[in-house]
Amino acid sequence: MSTATLTPTSPKVKRKPSTRRQRAGSHLAQQQTQETHDAALFSIRAFLRSRTSYDAFPVSFRLIVLDSQLEVKKALQCLLLNGVVSAPLWNSEKSVFAGMFTVSDIIHLIQYYYHTSSYDNATTDVETFRLESLRDIEKSLGVATPPLIHEHPNASLYDASQRLIQTHARRLPLLDNDSETGHQVIVSVLTQYRLLKFISINCTRDIQSLHLPLRKLGIGTYVQRDFSDGELEPGKNPYHPIATATLNTTVFDVVHMFSERGISAVPIIDENGVVVNLYETVDVITLVRLGAYQSLDLTIAEALNQRSPDFPGVVICTASDSIGTLLQLIKKRRVHRLVVVEGEEEERKGGKKGRLLGIITLSDVLRYVIGPVDIPESVEPPEEPPNGPPTLASATTTES
Repeated sequence: MSTATLTPTSPKVKRKPSTRRQRAGSHLAQQQTQETHDAALFSIRAFLRSRTSYDAFPVSFRLIVLDSQLEVKKALQCLLLNGVVSAPLWNSEKSVFAGMFTVSDIIHLIQYYYHTSSYDNATTDVETFRLESLRDIEKSLGVATPPLIHEHPNASLYDASQRLIQTHARRLPLLDNDSETGHQVIVSVLTQYRLLKFISINCTRDIQSLHLPLRKLGIGTYVQRDFSDGELEPGKNPYHPIATATLNTTVFDVVHMFSERGISAVPIIDENGVVVNLYETVDVITLVRLGAYQSLDLTIAEALNQRSPDFPGVVICTASDSIGTLLQLIKKRRVHRLVVVEGEEEERKGGKKGRLLGIITLSDVLRYVIGPVDIPESVEPPEEPPNGPPTLASATTTES
């Protein structure tokens, strides 16, 4: 056998002995069944039981804490300046945690002044109104006072999640105790978004197995009316139990929906029920941050023109999208709710593509992920790959 050379002066090229390449293993996706879905859900719950709230802390974050004697107007300016929508309250006289200041407090304050005073008086009073008086406002409106809940950072994420679900809270303050003084110390705030994003980052394989449709799983609130039944009785909400508005609805009418129903967003629809936008509680704060309570008389269309240009847009989905797809979306972008609309499947049945069908909040998602769901405890989670479980990851963010 002759040996070829590249050039007269180059060394001989040595060829490696021929070896038979092994056939690669199959990369076909595992068949998705109810059992694989349930096993993935069980695995996520086991993961949360093995991790503490400390583990979910971002690599870098800042915590805004407000003194309960601070004026509401200054507190609101502080939130806006730091780009957050809530902050823990601290009673400096007693050195104890005093609750949370959230956008809902501003909504209730607007309602209070509407019923008991005038816009002009409201503008004057807010200058001196203090955060510690907000609970009195809620009592006068007959609104349930938010529970003074908190958890220790060493508590498991599963226990923290259960606490959020049981109290219908969107955020859970994490408190420790100073070893020298014995006083409480506010360490951080665990939000639903941070918790679900932590799951989406660290349970990637399990999320891929959560393939069942959102509506089949009962995740979210859906329109109860069947539009194929014909005309609706006059005065009835065709999208019950979901609160809706149009571009001609006034801002204050929507504010009333926020306060009365305890919700944080209202879908804006056209005459055919097609979703054209979403109005949120944070949009109200944009209008009143300078004390311009008169702006609540604007229509939604006029108010949307004053919305910040960096508004991320309305996140929509269909009822046939999977819970796994939703969690993957949370991993990529900040999502607080999804508007469910009719898609091609509903259109083929005579529906209207883009028409409002439901709304899904992070509370709905967390409630399903945590349980209770009829999954037998004997279901084993999928085996870990040879290189072991994924390394814990956290996002570098500023939480509100």
